[in-house]
Amino acid sequence: MKARYTKGASVSSIENGYKLEIPEGDSLSYRLAQIDDYFQLPRKKFPHRSLTLSLRAKTSSDSIPGTWGFGLWNDPFGMSLGFGGNRFRLPVLPNAAWYFHASPQNYLSFKELRPERSGAQSKGAAANGFLAQTFRAPAFHPLLIPAGLALPFSGKLSRRLLGRVIEEDGVALSVDTTQWHRFRLEWSPKRVSFEVDNVPVLETPVSPRSPLGVVIWLDNQYAAFTPEGKIGFGVLENPEPAWLEIRDLELTS
Repeated sequence: MKARYTKGASVSSIENGYKLEIPEGDSLSYRLAQIDDYFQLPRKKFPHRSLTLSLRAKTSSDSIPGTWGFGLWNDPFGMSLGFGGNRFRLPVLPNAAWYFHASPQNYLSFKELRPERSGAQSKGAAANGFLAQTFRAPAFHPLLIPAGLALPFSGKLSRRLLGRVIEEDGVALSVDTTQWHRFRLEWSPKRVSFEVDNVPVLETPVSPRSPLGVVIWLDNQYAAFTPEGKIGFGVLENPEPAWLEIRDLELTS
């Protein structure tokens, strides 16, 4: 695992773990603290085709502006949507399985998900908040052509077409992230399961395509593609410093 961070941010070692921290700041600058195991690798050489990830985590606040989380993905936007990524990669469709916290400015779902399930998921789509979430998408699909052509004229139509290409599943979790909790994610080619404090919160056949890399991050950016077809991304003000601590990280292939 390698650490990366922008000016003023940091990744420091703590007892059996790491502390990722970004400073307070305005909405003009991107701020990131991240550790991952794929930096400088082309996507085809990302290291994992199945994995069990387990760790304990807590945050400085349950309402940090931007995003933070941990899990696996294919870095579809070159890490940071252009706000400080260090390696250029062409954008691709998302493949991911992660615990993801997205502040309200984000909208990270292409479709309405299943209704409330066993008290773990809030009503409506799992599009922001604290999520256990998966995406599965092909490298190419014929519908990508009309989706791209429709985008300048009808974001709503483009989003609907992408929703037919990108499979997803997820639940919004009611977890006080300012307290220590244990999180476990088990990814195999045919299923993904999530647990919080040894309690299952999601099991899904929507398993991302390999290979993927492990990412643990905290930043101040947002991205949204709303049901109304509005697209937005950028960076947010952090009125105060924010941090994410993780301990007892275990990765088992």
